[in-house]
Amino acid sequence: MLATYIDKAMELATYEIIEDDKTYWGEIPTIQGVWANHLTLEGCRQELREALSDWMALRLKLGLPIPVLAGINLNELAQPLPLA
Repeated sequence: MLATYIDKAMELATYEIIEDDKTYWGEIPTIQGVWANHLTLEGCRQELREALSDWMALRLKLGLPIPVLAGINLNELAQPLPLA
């Protein structure tokens, strides 16, 4: 479920070249605060994936909401399971 969420989020990523320093900027517009900057497009993609993963882990740990993407609701993971 986590890997699928990351894949779906990365499909929404947008990239542009920063003209001043010729680096690549990437972000996931639906996920505020997740961005990356790198000398190469591939490096930018890798850093963006890492930033997303770290962002998700922190939000899950703190019990903060995560946007639902492609029907995947990670907020359910942060809920305690009922005892049997």
